[in-house]
Amino acid sequence: MAVAVIDSGGANVGSVRQALKRAGAETVLTQAPGVIKTASHVVLPGVGTAQAAMSTLKQAGLVSVIQGLTQPVLGVCLGLQLLFDASEEGLTPTPCLGIIPGSIKALRASPGLRLPHMGWNQLQWTTQEPIAQALSGDEWFYFVHSFAAVGDHPSLVARCQHGQSFAAVVRHNNFVACQFHPEKSATAGASLIEGFLRT
Repeated sequence: MAVAVIDSGGANVGSVRQALKRAGAETVLTQAPGVIKTASHVVLPGVGTAQAAMSTLKQAGLVSVIQGLTQPVLGVCLGLQLLFDASEEGLTPTPCLGIIPGSIKALRASPGLRLPHMGWNQLQWTTQEPIAQALSGDEWFYFVHSFAAVGDHPSLVARCQHGQSFAAVVRHNNFVACQFHPEKSATAGASLIEGFLRT
C-alpha cells in the first residue's frame, strides 16, 4: 500500500510516517502532484500556522491537486484546519483549501483554562465513522492546538471539550481529519490509523 504523506512543512511528518509504517504501510514524503494523485491513500499532516502551511502548498502547486483527490485522505492536526475555507489565526483570516465550508477560530481563553489545549482528552462520537470501527469510545487522544472548528459543524463526527465544544474528527466525502495527533495517541491512535488504511 503506497501512502503519500504531503510535505506541508510541518515538523510532525517523521512521526506520522513512523505510525503509518507500524500499521504496515509504505510511505513517501512528497510534494509531487503525480505521486499524490496516484497514491492509494494520502495524509496531510501539519503543525504550526495555517499561513505558513498554505504558503508551502501554494508554492508547490498542490492546492488544486488536494482539492481534486478522490482516494481516502487523512488530515492530522493543522491538516484538519487546512481543509476548511479559512483560518482566523493572525491579523487577517488565512484562506485555506475550501474543501469543508466554514472557518477555523481561536479557542476561548478563560480563568483556569490552559491554552494551547495540550494533553490527553476524550471524544464524543456523534456518528459512525469507518476509521473508528475498532474503538470502544472511551479512548484518550493527544491534542496540541489553540485553534479549532468550534461548535457543531455538519462535517463533525466526533467532538471534544476544552472550555467549549470543538470538532475533534470531521469527515467530508473521502476526506477525514483529526484535530488530535493519532501518531502520538498510543494504541487508540494506532487503531485509527489502521482504520484509515482499511478504507
